[in-house]
Amino acid sequence: MAVYTPVSAEALTGFLGRYDAGELVSAKGIAEGVENSNYLVDTTRDRYILTLYEKRVSADDLPFFLSLLDHLAAKGLPVPPAIGDRGGRAIQQLESRPACLIRFLPGVSLSHPTPAQAHAAAAMMGRMHRAVADFALARPNSMGADTWRPLFERCGSDLDSIAPSLRDELASGLDRVLHAWPTDGDRCVIHADLFPDNVLMRDDQVTGLIDFYFACTDLRLYDLAVMHSAWSFDVRGERYDLAVGRALLDGYADSYGLGAEERQQLPVLAMGACLRFALSRAWDWLNTPADALVTRKDPLAYTRRLGFYQEHGITAFS
Repeated sequence: MAVYTPVSAEALTGFLGRYDAGELVSAKGIAEGVENSNYLVDTTRDRYILTLYEKRVSADDLPFFLSLLDHLAAKGLPVPPAIGDRGGRAIQQLESRPACLIRFLPGVSLSHPTPAQAHAAAAMMGRMHRAVADFALARPNSMGADTWRPLFERCGSDLDSIAPSLRDELASGLDRVLHAWPTDGDRCVIHADLFPDNVLMRDDQVTGLIDFYFACTDLRLYDLAVMHSAWSFDVRGERYDLAVGRALLDGYADSYGLGAEERQQLPVLAMGACLRFALSRAWDWLNTPADALVTRKDPLAYTRRLGFYQEHGITAFS
């Protein structure tokens, strides 16, 4: 989440007037994340999240995202569906951006997850993968493996302005991972971005899965690999937490199942996840407007994770 587009109180009041949502009390921009503009909105009736979709999220993809959330909510998963206005419309326009008013979920996002919390979150991912078995829609992965080298080329030599030799390090990683990338395997709709800050919890109970705007149809185990790379390290990617890493795998295995052959696929999938986030963070680092209310994410935190998986391979998943 982030804020790129400011919304005036007058515009927000008019927007809320389309809903049976009460009158505006307060609105606060949310700086975390990098994709869309988000506000925490309190009214006389309830609390909501207002999301304005920026350029990386295509308006044409919104029906897929919103249908997915409705499907998962109907299956009993704790996800935040968009709210329809008095005419039943969920997708609006606000400040020249597509916008939705979204149900607020209780709980707090994690900064230092415990093994018990990791187990619960990975088990919820397994539930999500089971729940999408009869979801009829599909969407290509807009940040899939076929996009990594073109993004790397767009960043170009500017990568070395972030850190010396970063371009060479990422080039080597791309060559290794893309050569070994699986061409088959179980595919389904995945979250593709289930970081700790996209899971809401109360104690060890998951109360929300949020921020589905990278959801897509891709390798199911890639979703778990993304999660493993995001949850199992400190924020700088310097320290691997073995207990959290094992808890993620155990939680997913308990919920969905995880065989020995599947574990063998995880190292290259995890290295791919590291390249995906190192490259997108590098692009954002180089191109985020100076006046945007947004917290830039360090791409080097993912090159360090990449190095860990390259060194340890399957032992990171045993």
